[in-house]
Amino acid sequence: MHTLFGVIIPYLAIALFFAGIVTKVIGWAKSPVPFRIPTTGGQQLSHGWIKHDKYDNPTTGWQVFVRMVLEVLFFRSLFRNLAVQRFGSTEDGVDMKVRYASAKWLWLFALIFHYSFLIVFVRHFRLFTNPVPAFLTGIEWADGFLQLGAPTLYITDATLVLGVTLLLFRRVLLPQVRYISQVADFFPLFLILSVACSGILLRFFAKTDVMSIKEITMGLFSFNPPAAMPEVGVVFYVHLFLVCVLLAYFPMSKLMHMGGVFLSPTRNLANNNRAKRHINPWNDPTVKAHSYTDYENEFREKMIEAGLPVEKTLEQAETEAQ
Repeated sequence: MHTLFGVIIPYLAIALFFAGIVTKVIGWAKSPVPFRIPTTGGQQLSHGWIKHDKYDNPTTGWQVFVRMVLEVLFFRSLFRNLAVQRFGSTEDGVDMKVRYASAKWLWLFALIFHYSFLIVFVRHFRLFTNPVPAFLTGIEWADGFLQLGAPTLYITDATLVLGVTLLLFRRVLLPQVRYISQVADFFPLFLILSVACSGILLRFFAKTDVMSIKEITMGLFSFNPPAAMPEVGVVFYVHLFLVCVLLAYFPMSKLMHMGGVFLSPTRNLANNNRAKRHINPWNDPTVKAHSYTDYENEFREKMIEAGLPVEKTLEQAETEAQ
């Protein structure tokens, strides 16, 4: 059982993790995107006297780069997220008015959760290196500078649990969010919460020998696992198994937005549809395009009879034909 949970399952999870990510990225990269479909939230570049929102509606590669940096590092689109509130109703119960309010709490909790997860992930690299690099020591010191308890309580341990718990409560307590939530939305949150709680249990209550854990992890990292696994307790293997489940599940879950944001055409494309003509590269050159002008010339009388707007009346079309 030590070999199964300490060697076989970790290697299998890592293999599934990398194979799944490579497969996903290749699939996304091969998906055709013939037109530019960026999601925008501001004024497009048009007339000189209208202020252009460069980073919510980028038109150049540099503006797209800045937008991506703000999105990846600071969740700018989520910061701009608004909560929709409806009030007032008719006798039939139909809402009459819509009001938009700020929802910065969601952005804050998401930012706390993601950065706490990142710092916890980076801190664990001390278990795979000997000697421990100076920057990891510095991160540990900054994370535990409050010196609460023994062993030291890291700030990100608490904020990670707080962040994922609040995101979970949001899906459970808000009716409109709970209505659209599925198993694929709840399972990652429960899994990450289980990983965090088992790690805290391992550090503060199980009191497992860190040097024995480091012997196992460094053996796995160097593809030379110890022949005789040191005694580290059941809690460590529970924590390791949950981490392996998270790694294996990651590529096939919504957590892959970490890599998908860089390949998303709604984010990584400039919105210059008006400034530049984009022709579908998959158009068949042997097929003659039927323009709107040709369409109207063919069906002008029927369009007028049906009351549809036309660019030219019958008299104008006849005059131009003469």
